[in-house]
Amino acid sequence: MFNYLLKIEYDGTNFVGWQSQKNGKSIQNCVEKALKKVLKTQIRIIGSGRTDKGVHALSQYANFKSKIKIKEKKAFLDSMNFFLKKKIKLILKIKK
Repeated sequence: MFNYLLKIEYDGTNFVGWQSQKNGKSIQNCVEKALKKVLKTQIRIIGSGRTDKGVHALSQYANFKSKIKIKEKKAFLDSMNFFLKKKIKLILKIKK
């Protein structure tokens, strides 16, 4: 199992906050949806904290575990950031 740490930057203006909610689009849901597209498997991320509706972040962290080894870090980040449509930006750190 591989453990990955994501540094996430976002403008929270059009989001209901970090945490998944039924009443709108959250940062967590957007990142998990992009991970599913890129890694072809359901991934649950765990945030280091939460933000409220409309709050921005320059350095929000989350981690996830996966059986899939990310071999090409740049290609992974480019793919993720493409699906996040520049509203959310990711930086990946691989924890050993």
